[in-house]
Formats: sequence, C-alpha cells, structure tokens
Amino acid sequence: MKYSLETKLVENLFFAGQINGTTGYEEAACQGLMAGINAHQKIRNLSPVILKRSEAYIGVLIDDLISKGTEEPYRMFTSRAEFRTLLRQDNADLRLTELSYRMGLASQERMEKVLEKKQAVEDIKNILKDATIEPQEINQYLNSVTSSLISEKQKAEKILLRPDVELEDLVTHLPKLKAALNSFSRETIQQASIQIKYDVYIGKEKELVYKMNQLEDLEIPENFDFMRIQALGNEAREKLIKIKPRTLGQASRISGINPSDVQILMVYMGR
Repeated sequence: MKYSLETKLVENLFFAGQINGTTGYEEAACQGLMAGINAHQKIRNLSPVILKRSEAYIGVLIDDLISKGTEEPYRMFTSRAEFRTLLRQDNADLRLTELSYRMGLASQERMEKVLEKKQAVEDIKNILKDATIEPQEINQYLNSVTSSLISEKQKAEKILLRPDVELEDLVTHLPKLKAALNSFSRETIQQASIQIKYDVYIGKEKELVYKMNQLEDLEIPENFDFMRIQALGNEAREKLIKIKPRTLGQASRISGINPSDVQILMVYMGR
C-alpha cells in the first residue's frame, strides 16, 4: 500500500481493515475514514492526507502497517507510539480540528471554538506565570497535601509543577486566583494545567519530532534504484525494494533497516 491506503497494485483502489492486516473495530474505522478521504482527494487531483506519527494514533497505525508489516493481526496499542505525551486524548481537538476544517469536515463554528480554547489556555498560562503567591496564602493547603511549605513568595506556575498540587485546588484555596480564572471553563483550566505540568516532557518530545521531521522531509524518488547501492546489505535492499518508502524517515522505521543503512541512502541521494 501507499500511505494514502491506495494499493500499489491497482490504481484508484483503496483498502481498509482486515485486508490490510488489522483486527478490531476502531482500527478498521480509522482506516476506512482515511481511505475514504484519500479516495476523494485522488479523484479531485488533490494531495493525499497523511497523518504523521506525531499527529495521531491513526498515523502510527498506518505507518506501522506499511513500514513494519504484519506477521499477526495488528491492534493499535498506545505502547506502539513513541510520542504518547503529544498524542493525548485531552488535546485531540487542538491537534486535528484545523486539518479537519481545511478538508471541509469541521464546521466554521467548531473551528472558532477551538481557536477560542487555544487562546483561553494561553491566557490562563500567562495568568499563572504572573500571579504571585505568599506563604501565608498557600502553606495550609500545601500541608494538607503533604507538600513542602514555602518560606517566600512564589509564582503560581511554579507551585503547580508539584506532583501533589492541582490547579482546581489552587483556585479553590486562593480567592485572587479564583477571581482571575472565574471567566474560564473547567475544560480550558484543565488543559492549561496539563500543559504546565508536563511542559518539560512535551518539549522533549517536540524536539524528537523536529529531528524526525528532518528525515521525513528528505523524499526518496519514486523510481530510485536500491539495487545499485552495493554498500547496503541484501536484507536492507530487499526490504526497501518491496516497501518503496517515500522518505528517509519512513525507511528508517522499516524492520531490518539500521541507522548505517539510512546514512548510506542519504549519501547516495545527495549525489
């Protein structure tokens, strides 16, 4: 298959579900969605819609099917994704609504709600970054959750980084914070809290995504002759010829392809 779920054997034929090696209703449903979208794109001479591994579990599933193959029926477990901190259920709307809107699936109203939510989350984060908390305001609460007391004033953002401290509890115990966040919905407050608490981990994964995208941007020509690269091992050549990866990033994830094979490909493509 191609990453659009169109079979390479018959043009304009798109597959989804068990024929691709998966089992489970959700796996079939997500492939059916992507196959339908890309059949529509193909008939209208538009670019295929391909979700990356860092954008959606659908992207992980399709990439696994194509680059790794299936020796047994495939199910989509979270453990298969290397960017689980980014692929959270709480941020699915922030990740995918804009793409859905561009394709005409999400309404203008829905898109506007997501943009409002994004802005609200940033506003809350800025409030917490600027809000100063005195020891006498917070120590009783910190003591109740067995968190160490503070001896001097601190920013609310820093206190929220503690594992036992939740933003909703801070709002309850701090009248001035409650007044500042009173106009925001519970959903946006929770989203801001998650982003602050896991900011370091989210940042590390985004850095890995950036490095991976550098390989994803290096496209392999469709008619590239892998047989002429003598430096590649026989297994690597066979896998590359069979799967025909579109990019170096996809080639690097094929079972049996090691980092040195990818470097060899980079050298030959540079020529």
